[in-house]
Amino acid sequence: MPHYLDNAQREDIARLRESLIGRTEWPTWLLLIGVYSAWPALLLLSPRLGVWPTTALLIPLTVLWMSLQHELLHGHPTRWLWLNKALGYAPFAVWYPYTLYRDTHMQHHRDEDLTVPGLDPESRYLSQSSWAQTGPVMRLLRWLDKTPPGRLVFGVPLALASLVSEESTRLLRGDRQAWAMWLTHGFFLLLMCVFIERYSALSSLHYLLLVSVPALAISMVRSYYEHRPAEHSHQRTVINEASWPWRWLFLNLNLHLVHHDLPGLAWYHIPTVYRARREQWLARSGGFLLPGYAELFRRHSFNPIDSPQHPHV
Repeated sequence: MPHYLDNAQREDIARLRESLIGRTEWPTWLLLIGVYSAWPALLLLSPRLGVWPTTALLIPLTVLWMSLQHELLHGHPTRWLWLNKALGYAPFAVWYPYTLYRDTHMQHHRDEDLTVPGLDPESRYLSQSSWAQTGPVMRLLRWLDKTPPGRLVFGVPLALASLVSEESTRLLRGDRQAWAMWLTHGFFLLLMCVFIERYSALSSLHYLLLVSVPALAISMVRSYYEHRPAEHSHQRTVINEASWPWRWLFLNLNLHLVHHDLPGLAWYHIPTVYRARREQWLARSGGFLLPGYAELFRRHSFNPIDSPQHPHV
């Protein structure tokens, strides 16, 4: 546990982990069963439900799946990495293989590198040198990406363009791990598309463009202002006191500083730990507090929240 926690905090967290819910992790198991049941059920029922009602239900389900994958790579609901990988490998969200997400996300958790371009793989900032080499169209897109509507519209294309650039480089230089990962992911993705085409009213192209892309865009609302450049690493991570629909979709990752400080803490324990010492968490964040995602849209739909350039690199 982090060194700054006092004995009472350590005891509280240990008590949560030793409780029945902490030992069995039944909420995570229940969500896994729910998603693995709901996803095929919705597709099988889609001829009766209709294409668009099915689409509307699949989008939040896919967002929830991405949040569940995040729990799996952090060691829940089991401590066996291979089993968590097997549980989370289904390509419902399409674009990011589980292994790639796991490896880059673990690198992101080196808090001393948070937001630093080239060191933090989830950074949305550009270094001063990269910005100087960026053309006017890409600069405009980067500025638009700093507004919530712009993140919804342009966040996915920017992220996927970066993914294609980085991963194609690995594949072209013959990286065996990358080839194995993408071939495996592609195989399961092909099976998923065959299932969609054969048993549902949706086409696989409809699923790719109108389910997985909107789901990824919604997930990027969470990461829109999740981190900021700051001198102290613990002041780079937000506490967002979002309302319940967002908390459920993101499995309490809106309280992001708590997660970064205690990455092994299960999603259902995060609010309890936060509420017990709210003022201490706010002080540790340096006041990096947001009242919810709606406030971000209200304040910054036409006003970028900060610069795409990292101020210190």
